[in-house]
Amino acid sequence: MFIQLTNVSKTYPNGVRALIDTTLRIDKGEFVFLVGPSGAGKSTIVKLLFREEQASRGQVMVNGKNLSRLRDGRVPYFRRNIGMIFQDFKLLVNKTVYENVAFALQVVGASSKEIKQKVPAVLALVGLDKKADFLPTQLSGGEQQRVCIARAVVNNPPLVLADEPTGNLDPETSWDIMKLLLDINKRGTTIVMGTHAKDIVDSLRKRVIAMERGRIVRDEEKGVYGNEF
Repeated sequence: MFIQLTNVSKTYPNGVRALIDTTLRIDKGEFVFLVGPSGAGKSTIVKLLFREEQASRGQVMVNGKNLSRLRDGRVPYFRRNIGMIFQDFKLLVNKTVYENVAFALQVVGASSKEIKQKVPAVLALVGLDKKADFLPTQLSGGEQQRVCIARAVVNNPPLVLADEPTGNLDPETSWDIMKLLLDINKRGTTIVMGTHAKDIVDSLRKRVIAMERGRIVRDEEKGVYGNEF
């Protein structure tokens, strides 16, 4: 067992019930799509797994850790084992591509020798080794998302969470990003991705967990996006 949600509910302070009695298991090495309309609970699951939010009720386990019992001071250490890819990139605009990726290593106390080894290797993996000295503003949207992926995987985390990673990209660039994520998954990394990209989900036929109004309505091993939304 790698990820386990057991009878998890999440109600936000404004009264919105984002998750209702949700039970879910994801094994190590899986590639899982979370699909459903806006407000279905996809992003809330991602936030719970990243410990950005806490469950109102129930148990969230990630890699053997009970996140409801995780002290706030331990959260940064827990997150070292998770790569996070955002829809809106969240890059440091005054730092180069190299420096953005290196920063992810610096915050976990990596040595300068380790940074010099790992950053060029991961930039080559995402096809940006020739643009290490560029600033984010000098890159296309797809290239910026590649920097995000490099930053997310440079620590070689066992889990990558992606919240609408292709949401701001054109279809061709979206497919390039998906090929990259599939390659990373083949290396053994578990990937959980929230998405509205029906064409991508339907083509790849990975595990699909469909959500609606805070509940899981469908969980298929080789699923499609579905027509219920």
